[in-house]
Amino acid sequence: MTSLLFILLQPDTYIYIGWGCLALLSLLVVVVCRRIRRRRWKRWLLALPLLLLWGVFLWGTYVGFGQLEVVHLEFASRDLPEAFDGYRIVHFGDAHVGSYTGSREAILQRAVDSINAQNADLVVFTGDLQNKEPDEILAAKPILSRIKAPDGVVSILGNHDYTMYTGLTDAIAIGTNQGNTEGYQTDMGWRLLMNSRFRIRRDSASIVIAGLENDGEGRFPQLGNISSALYGVSRNEFVVMLEHDPTAWRRKILPHCHAQLTLSGHTHGGQFSLFGLSPAMFMYKEYQGMYYAGDRALYVTKGLGGVIPFRFGVKPEIAVITLRRITN
Repeated sequence: MTSLLFILLQPDTYIYIGWGCLALLSLLVVVVCRRIRRRRWKRWLLALPLLLLWGVFLWGTYVGFGQLEVVHLEFASRDLPEAFDGYRIVHFGDAHVGSYTGSREAILQRAVDSINAQNADLVVFTGDLQNKEPDEILAAKPILSRIKAPDGVVSILGNHDYTMYTGLTDAIAIGTNQGNTEGYQTDMGWRLLMNSRFRIRRDSASIVIAGLENDGEGRFPQLGNISSALYGVSRNEFVVMLEHDPTAWRRKILPHCHAQLTLSGHTHGGQFSLFGLSPAMFMYKEYQGMYYAGDRALYVTKGLGGVIPFRFGVKPEIAVITLRRITN
């Protein structure tokens, strides 16, 4: 049922549904309130929650989705070569560029400007570039192609970057669709890692940037291959692992490799939070921010966007991660 909704509905359609549901609910409250002739407090008991719902909907749709938070943090490791002490990585994910249509295109442009303004050594994108169709990427290519960094822009695939939400059944059509999703990223100058890796060098020192294909739970694609992603990588090398779904950290990355830092997304931080409570915290053990297991860590970004263009209490973000070497 969830997949069917993603196949059928466009981002603006969710907004129209929100307007319609709240309008019907408002009409119902008005009718009930008119029947309450005494005890005015009962009218307020019905009206106040409705006003709160309207406020959350309007703010989340027309203000919250357009906000942007730049998060600065550090990760320290004894395995980091001295030459990379102070190395800066911009991490963003879950762009869902198909939601940045019309007036919302300016929001994506501001996000790209902010990414470039960090002057990082490397930019990494941890999946879900599209909602369901590669044509969304094609439309956003002029904006996304402006992202630059000295060591390049690296990306991986998220669950939305496969054909699971398209409804396609023909093998040729599926192959063409998937090829476009991957090819458009290459066209933009991004290095797409699919269970692969590359090294960034500073004189004789190097670090490894590795990327797994999406490896989720349940109905999500489970395609991550640690052996392939880290082929030829020795145990004493410093590895930054990119994996869209954070559940793979405990399930696959921690037990089967030594990657010191893993970067993920997928959860969007729930896109909604009230009094510190988010639906994502009940679905994922690691759903936003930095998590540690000994001297290894996972950072889960809250992402830029979403299929539903709505954010309340969870600002879209880009993270600037500075690597530090522990010397004592």
